[in-house]
Parts: sequence; C-alpha cells; structure tokens
Amino acid sequence: MAIIQHLAALNPTGAEALVAEDEDTLNEAFLARGWTDGLPIVLPTESRVGAMLDGSRHAAEESVGPRSVSVRDVAINAVMAGAEPAYFPVILALASTGVSARESDASSPAAMVVVNGPIRTEIDMNWGIGAMGPYSHANSTIGRAFGLLSQNLYGGSVPGISYFGSQGNNYAFTSIAFAENEDRSPWEPFHVSQRFAASDSAVSVFGGCRHNTFTLGLRETHWRTYVKRMLLGMDPTEHPLFALDPIAARQFQERGGFDTRAQMAEWVHQTAQLPAAEYWGYRRVQQLLRPRAEAGEEPYASYLAASAETPVHLYQAENVHIVVVGGETNGYWRMFGANHAATVSIDAWR
Repeated sequence: MAIIQHLAALNPTGAEALVAEDEDTLNEAFLARGWTDGLPIVLPTESRVGAMLDGSRHAAEESVGPRSVSVRDVAINAVMAGAEPAYFPVILALASTGVSARESDASSPAAMVVVNGPIRTEIDMNWGIGAMGPYSHANSTIGRAFGLLSQNLYGGSVPGISYFGSQGNNYAFTSIAFAENEDRSPWEPFHVSQRFAASDSAVSVFGGCRHNTFTLGLRETHWRTYVKRMLLGMDPTEHPLFALDPIAARQFQERGGFDTRAQMAEWVHQTAQLPAAEYWGYRRVQQLLRPRAEAGEEPYASYLAASAETPVHLYQAENVHIVVVGGETNGYWRMFGANHAATVSIDAWR
C-alpha cells in the first residue's frame, strides 16, 4: 500500500487510498486513475521497486533532473513499464533530461530515444532487424517507462484538459526507442557527434515525431531530386532526422560523398529551400517562427524581410541529424520530423 499512496501523492487524480485484494482489480484501479498508458502494467510492489533500485548505485531519494523527481519515483514507473533493473540507468538518464514524452500539446507529439555505447550489448538492445518495432523487451520497456514517468511525474497530458492532440500519436506508446547500429554505420556513432567518447554509453532524446517519409534505397540517378522532394514535403518547424538502414547509409556516403554526418547535414541545408512566400504560408511556421522573426531572431528575421521570390532554407545544418538503424535485409530508410532535445550520459546513472 505504501507504493500506492506514493503514486497518489505524485499524481493526485483519484488520490483516495486503493484497497484491493487481487491483481486484476488493482490494474483496473490504476487504469481508472490515469496512472497507465491504457495497457496492463506490472504492479509496483515494494519488492519489485526495491529490485529496480538495485539497478543503480544512486540513492532512492536522490533528485533526478531539473524537474526534481526522485530515483524512487522513476523506479516505480520503470517497474510499471515492465523494465528490468539492468535497464534502469538508461531510464534514469532519460529522466535526467527533464524532457517529457507526454507533452501537454495540441499537435500530437511523441518522443524518440536512441541509445549508443557499450550498454547496448550489455542489456541486449536491438539495433538490427525490427529495431523500431515490437521485437525487443529492452527497447519497448525503456521507451514505455519514459512515457509513464513523464505522464505520472511531470503532470499534464490529460486528454480534453491539458492535451488536445486531435488524432494522437501511436509512437507515444514506446517512444520509438532503439539502439544505433554502430558496427555497420559508415560514420562515427551518433553520441560521438555530440561530444561523447565512443566508449561512453549515452542516450539521445528527440521530440516532435509527428510524421515521417520513407523510401527504399538511393538510386544512382536522380536521387538528389527524390530526396529534395522528400525534404520539401516535411513540415519545416520540425527538423529532419534521417533513420538509415546501413545499406542506405553507405549509399549516402558513396553517392553523396558524405564522409561525415556534418557534410550530409550541410547538403540538406543547402538543398531544402523554398521561396519566402511559400515558407511563410505554412501555418505552423506562422504560429511558431514568425514571432521569433518579429523579435529579430536570425535567420528568421532575414527570411521575413526577404522578397516573396527569394529562396530561404527550411532547415539549419546543425539541426539535421542522422542515425543508423536496421538489419540490412533491405535498404529502407526514412526521415522523421524530429527535434534533438538532449544527449546525456547513461554511465552517470549506473
């Protein structure tokens, strides 16, 4: 009962004490109080939470991240998600970012979680066949835990009260969590591009993830035109995150001459351009970027001052990111509209 009282204090929806004699009734009670994601949970008993806490050297009452939740708070939600104690440092690292996977928003966002470094193999994460699908216990429960802790510890995201995403987003169930396929990538691991050592374990969080566009491989001819059309079909308020099967990654490297991620990002920056009038015609650009332009923020202020026909860049190179994931059964790849929020150490939370 102590765990239930603790949850009630964290999330006061239906905060009266729960008295139930069987697991099914308790699952129904958690669901009725909005403490779940609509799916059955693992009940956070004292013994299960204690075992989760053993997955990290950090004390139960230690504060985690800018939202000042405790290690114990995070452990409760990790148990509910079905995570193993070995995964707990990754989940604590996610909590340390303060980023929410359950935003109070009207535009149906979700999150993406990308893990790099030795911990990928230590906890048997998937970066190969089906890595972004429902085929890995570690991937699925880490992402689910991120969503549950965001929902229960950060507040908000209550449909019809603080969440008004008309369609919702099924990516939010497991936050598109996966490990990068470092061994088959033609480039350095993603976390190295974020100033970590290859031997470090780190996790990156991306927000948005409302949409993606995909295709098979990279043709020898006309591929630049095809990719340009894909880029122009994205909403320019969210930046392209390329999720490339290793086959496609090598094709970009060989056919584009992109020896680094930065070179590919610069090509995207230069390629994705629209006349200023078309750019400012996007509703979300008007809502989100025009106020920043009017406040003098560059490059948006210059875009606003440009003539209607002047080409403007949809994406800045530093906001274009590339990760390599997939099992090389085919060369499918996709671009998500996803904004990089943070890359943080996992090792710090072991």
